[in-house]
Amino acid sequence: MSLKRFKLKVKETVATVIAEEKFFPIAEREVAKQREFLESYISKNPDFLHSLKPIFVSDNSPEIVKRMAKASFRAGVGPMASVAGAISYFAVREMVKEGAKHVIFENGGDIAMFISEPVIIGIYSGEKVKNLGLRFKPKNSIIGVCTSSGRMGHSLSFGKADSVTVISEDPILADAVATALCNSIDEEDPDKIERAINRFLIHGIEGVIVVIGNLVGLGGNLPEFIETPVPYELITTW
Repeated sequence: MSLKRFKLKVKETVATVIAEEKFFPIAEREVAKQREFLESYISKNPDFLHSLKPIFVSDNSPEIVKRMAKASFRAGVGPMASVAGAISYFAVREMVKEGAKHVIFENGGDIAMFISEPVIIGIYSGEKVKNLGLRFKPKNSIIGVCTSSGRMGHSLSFGKADSVTVISEDPILADAVATALCNSIDEEDPDKIERAINRFLIHGIEGVIVVIGNLVGLGGNLPEFIETPVPYELITTW
């Protein structure tokens, strides 16, 4: 199996894909298709784009819309908080359906992957906590690893955490919970961080890592920690 790295760009979606080269066009088509579903829905339902709170959608809405809405209710955030995780999930799901055995799709710090060999995910949390990495073992399911930050990146956040990483078999839920948990971290207080982590260890969330200042908060079942160079962003290696 010859893995390659591909920079995928479809409108505002800019992602890194690691897979066999023959699956790259499948990823591009799926991203374009899911974006079209979302854009069409939003054109008729603009509240879906702007709401910072969960909103109801009809049963005949596109699957991506319904999945994002469901995740938003579970996390208590607006549905667009999970858009990067959703795009990542649908792209990986389609590639796996078409026969891909090892796929990593990183979309603005939100990862969906289906792996046949160990993978190291590095988490960039600023200058105080360096070289933080997680070693994931192969699993017969999609794995979501989604990271939100109150200090870095362009996404809207009301918190002050350097990074909040959430692991789940549902990347859409992981993305929504990462946003919600990051919003709730407003100071470097161990007790508050522990309470926030416990609050968001809901069904379907496997593990959580919060980094703020010199504090690292952990919750749930996490992969093995290792030291790995992380120069400026969440990266993947294989």
